[in-house]
Amino acid sequence: MSHKPQGHNAVSPYLLVSSVAQMLSFLQATFAAEVLYQAAAEDGVVRHAEVRIDDSVIMMGERPSDSAAVQCSTHVYVVDVDAAYQRALSAGASTVSAPRDQPYGDRTAGVRDGEGNLWWIGTHLR
Repeated sequence: MSHKPQGHNAVSPYLLVSSVAQMLSFLQATFAAEVLYQAAAEDGVVRHAEVRIDDSVIMMGERPSDSAAVQCSTHVYVVDVDAAYQRALSAGASTVSAPRDQPYGDRTAGVRDGEGNLWWIGTHLR
């Protein structure tokens, strides 16, 4: 038996959000995230979830109502940064940085989701 669940990396982002359901929708629309697990409260509201994006797991939970918003910055490599960027905008994200080639060999873009989290999207070119 392992010290971590099968298919999980040792380090995974854990997003604290106001609505797990809304974040799931954003991640599925933008990155084709696969939902691995959802835990709902008695009222049916999803309080915790885990998704897989490519080879990585992201966990999320609803933050306590009395706590301040917590934003994070996450980088995700995708096959087509331009397509993922457009999907993110269609899913309600706002532009931080339009896709462009970088001198270090990646094509990158940045978006901010409805919770205020930054998502840096990249495709390695060379």
